[in-house]
Amino acid sequence: MLLSIQNLTVRYGADTVLSIKSPIEIAEGDRVGVIGSNGAGKTTLIKSILGLVPYQGMIRTELKPEQMAVHMQFNEYTDSMPVKYIMEAILGTKISRDRKLQELISFFEFEDCLRKKYSKLSGGQKQRFTIIMVMMQDAELTFYDEVTSGLDFETRQKLVEKMVEWYQGKASSFLMVSHYYEELDQLADKLLILDKGQILDYGRREELFHKYCGRAVIIVGNTEENMTLLSGYEKLASPAHLIAVSCESEEKESRIAGLLLEHDINYKRSNNDIEMLYINAKNRAGMADEEKSSDIFAGESKDARTSDTSEKTKKTGKNRIAGSNGRTAGSGGKEKHAE
Repeated sequence: MLLSIQNLTVRYGADTVLSIKSPIEIAEGDRVGVIGSNGAGKTTLIKSILGLVPYQGMIRTELKPEQMAVHMQFNEYTDSMPVKYIMEAILGTKISRDRKLQELISFFEFEDCLRKKYSKLSGGQKQRFTIIMVMMQDAELTFYDEVTSGLDFETRQKLVEKMVEWYQGKASSFLMVSHYYEELDQLADKLLILDKGQILDYGRREELFHKYCGRAVIIVGNTEENMTLLSGYEKLASPAHLIAVSCESEEKESRIAGLLLEHDINYKRSNNDIEMLYINAKNRAGMADEEKSSDIFAGESKDARTSDTSEKTKKTGKNRIAGSNGRTAGSGGKEKHAE
């Protein structure tokens, strides 16, 4: 086991920004994608593992610091010299004498950038520069934080394709934070889903998809015609512009597909859509929270009704006892008077 996390809590002042109660384990060869909205705790998780923020709980690893590498979202380097010399100084080697470094520079098509200063590099070139230095470490566990943040679609796609090609056939493990589902679709085999500092789930992609979306899902545009056509089928949570239907069996999938084809409606079929998985994991967690709140509210209402009934009983009981005592006293007076 490369890394194990349990009962991890990170606080910034009075605010708890990350709370991991269920054990998280990363083994050799795992490619873990971390997804969640802004403020979910993704970068905080990486900083905790690296010891960059104080935390409570347990993080166990047999790896030494030099066996881990990290690519953070924001990187800045001196602008007093070309990036070639920055690369050689940080890595402690000469490009001309290092076959592996030459291979990486060539692989990421960075030769023409070596004589530029860092500020003159484009966004994609800056990311390639940092990735080359991270990969040069050949670490057993690498952390990537928003590798393609701020890049245009074409540049982002090319960079991801390069990373997929580089890691193909290698046993290296990594943990990658990304907002782009298509990146994780190409690079990750496990997913860690975070929301508001809490872990919603962790596991293999195919297992999580089956858990939250079923065997497969059919997706169409959200139109009045499609809504009417699929009115007899239960819908999954989905983006507002789409309608998603879970297909628990081949028979159901065939029936829905036939219906859509009959009406000449285009559709998408998937058994690993990360966006659908994530949306429905969040939706289920939200429903569970609502049920808890409802149970708590119901319990409080019941307690309030019980308390109210109890108070009424006490008051009624007191009146009855007082009345009884009054009648008894009156009766006793009469009896005494008769004697």
